[in-house]
Amino acid sequence: MKILFNKKFLLHNVDSPAEGAYRVKDFTDINDSYVNGERWIKLIHSKEYIYRIKQACFSNEVAAEVQLTKDSYEDACIGVGLAVKASDQGDFAVIRPPGHHAGRETAAGFCLFNNIAIATQKHVNEGKKVFILDIDGHHGNGTQNIFYESKEVLFCSIHQEGAYPYTGFVIETGKGEGFGHTMNFPLEAGKGDKEFLECVHKAIKRAQEFKPDVIAVSAGFDGYEKDRLLGLKYTRRGYYECAYRLSKTFKNKTIFAVLEGGYHDDNRPLVDSFIEGIEIGGRPPKVRFNEDMAIG
Repeated sequence: MKILFNKKFLLHNVDSPAEGAYRVKDFTDINDSYVNGERWIKLIHSKEYIYRIKQACFSNEVAAEVQLTKDSYEDACIGVGLAVKASDQGDFAVIRPPGHHAGRETAAGFCLFNNIAIATQKHVNEGKKVFILDIDGHHGNGTQNIFYESKEVLFCSIHQEGAYPYTGFVIETGKGEGFGHTMNFPLEAGKGDKEFLECVHKAIKRAQEFKPDVIAVSAGFDGYEKDRLLGLKYTRRGYYECAYRLSKTFKNKTIFAVLEGGYHDDNRPLVDSFIEGIEIGGRPPKVRFNEDMAIG
């Protein structure tokens, strides 16, 4: 699993104390990856919505609590492109703006286009089943709403109870053909790795029944103990262990991740810990020497 990044992401919403450029400043040693994902946005969003967002960016408007510029639209298109590329290659797309609060026709919570939903829909269109694990500390309401009636996508969200966007209750389980394909795990503020990993375990158990072809992780790091917006207490070890369990369980499947939230200065070490968990979890166990089987 490699990190996909582009320094242009530093030009979007530069000075915001919330979803600002500081969030990805530690990734500038990564060689730029570039894919213009504009052609894929229509997999989820309508032409009218895409046009509205483009015009809002070129007119320097405010949307989703974000001051938009021309750079914002280019960054959003590159973000979609890198999310799709990550989904094809099993990589981690470190992108801005984030996406999991964006609905088909709505921008919200710093999100313009739903990056992980777009990448997921591409794979669904190719006949694959996708398990989305959203570990952002805020509920991924946009992603949930987009796939709420789909039987091809299993969406599981682990998030802080009672926080923005004030959705993600356990009774939200899907509708129509998608009934039973949504699971929510709200946690009280103050909960840490133990409770987080218990939820990860339950989501993975359900995913094993679902038998996905692709595992998509909405990797928000605002559940981290140093986050400025939420009150969860996850540590680097928790993110490592989450990734390790995913990779160990789904060894022969494509696992990719897309950056969502994380409002602190430690996103780089947390991404590195997550990738380390994926890499170690995906390695076969060492063959142990068995004296009983030795010859000579």
